[in-house]
Amino acid sequence: MLEVGQDAPKFCLPNQDNVEICLRDLVGKWVILYFYPKDNTPGCTTQACDFNSSLPNFEELNAIVLGVSPDSTASHQKFIDKQSLNFTLLSDVEKKVLSTYDVWKLKKFCGRESMGVERSTFIIDQNGKIAKIYRNVKVKGHIEELKKELINLQK
Repeated sequence: MLEVGQDAPKFCLPNQDNVEICLRDLVGKWVILYFYPKDNTPGCTTQACDFNSSLPNFEELNAIVLGVSPDSTASHQKFIDKQSLNFTLLSDVEKKVLSTYDVWKLKKFCGRESMGVERSTFIIDQNGKIAKIYRNVKVKGHIEELKKELINLQK
């Protein structure tokens, strides 16, 4: 189980343009790494749009937002185009990073069990260490909570 203070697990994943994005290349920036279940679903769309409208606030705090789901790069591109998103979505089709961050979980819905993404957010500091972990994220109010926490962490 990952904990605050640990080095964030390293990864390289393709973005919506099939360009590989690696955590090691983001040293010096704060990273808001959020994991979500599926493109173009109601909760995930609300969350992505909330992040998008708050991008200027995160950029002022030297933070980059990265969304990760098991969807394909093509699905991410359609999602970005449809919602006019201005941040990077990473594709983890093989679910390796999802597993490493322990967000690929057995979920129960309507009495049925299946594997899926636990909506989670990790704040990673400029040195690549986990500064904060949010699990079982509720979309409503999450962005405000993240902004406040990022400001506190940077004091």
